[in-house]
Amino acid sequence: MPASTQTIAIVEDDSSFNRALERLLTASGFATRAFLSAEAFLASDALESHACLILDIHLPGISGFELFDRLSAIHVRPPVIFITATDEKTVRDRASRISGNVCLGKPLVGAALLQAVHAQLRQRGSS
Repeated sequence: MPASTQTIAIVEDDSSFNRALERLLTASGFATRAFLSAEAFLASDALESHACLILDIHLPGISGFELFDRLSAIHVRPPVIFITATDEKTVRDRASRISGNVCLGKPLVGAALLQAVHAQLRQRGSS
């Protein structure tokens, strides 16, 4: 499926960071949909309509890990790229272990994020 027909959901509580991610992904041919909280994502119609999920681990309210667990419980298992500003090895290791998902540190390098998105989509057979 070409990038232009795939929507990447972004769940990140920093609105300016969301906009930066949207610009990067849009410039790379993806459609995007951004959410400022896990709760907003769960309340949307986007649960199964996206090709990949970029998910901040440390969100106010429901954390990124908890959102991932809730999605898994309802059998929605999108390819996920976790992002975090923390340097805690245990947090990054946990994110990387979950279903082989990727964990990138902030500040993000655009090329690394795009490479991770394409890798996750290839792994799921979406690209």
